[in-house]
Amino acid sequence: MARYTGPQCRLCRREGIKLYLKGDRCYTGKCAIDRRPYAPGAHGQARRKISEYGLQLREKQKARRIYGVLETQFRNYFERAERQPGITGENLLRLLERRLDNVVYRLGLAASRMEARQLVRHGHFTVNGRKVDIPSYLVRVGDVIAVREKSKDSPRIKELMERAADRTPPPWLEYDENQAQGRVVALPTRDQIDTPVQEHLIVELYSR
Repeated sequence: MARYTGPQCRLCRREGIKLYLKGDRCYTGKCAIDRRPYAPGAHGQARRKISEYGLQLREKQKARRIYGVLETQFRNYFERAERQPGITGENLLRLLERRLDNVVYRLGLAASRMEARQLVRHGHFTVNGRKVDIPSYLVRVGDVIAVREKSKDSPRIKELMERAADRTPPPWLEYDENQAQGRVVALPTRDQIDTPVQEHLIVELYSR
């Protein structure tokens, strides 16, 4: 499956905010956007007037990069959200939040979405007792996401399980530290999604 393999910190600098793509590093003084708070490239520090289209494009790119989704897949999510009843922008964010790699990250079982994607691809998690190694798998209400028994002996998985026990998942998820598993208790509402994205700009962009 295709994915972005370039410098993660460059993406944060391009968007002008922390996207928390590198986990713990983003909370330290090593974070690139703290040291160089301007866009990458030779003209990164130049002042530019951004058009309405530019604002819409930046918002779409920001959402794509936060969730680690490439353009074609993101467009497919939008078209699916458009067909659903309700507000298209909120439907889009809800679909992205339901991705298995995002749910693993939200439960605290990964330091970043990028790490969550890798752990899912390596088969460390089950959904309703069955191994699922597809990061884009969409969870449903009632689904139980658990660490595989054979994976619990991994030093990194043990560390993440300890960290997850100290974290509070969003209201639409529950986490049982004794079983190292989470459950989807509801679909997320907009106020339960803390992603710094103005989704209406994405809708305007695709509606052009």
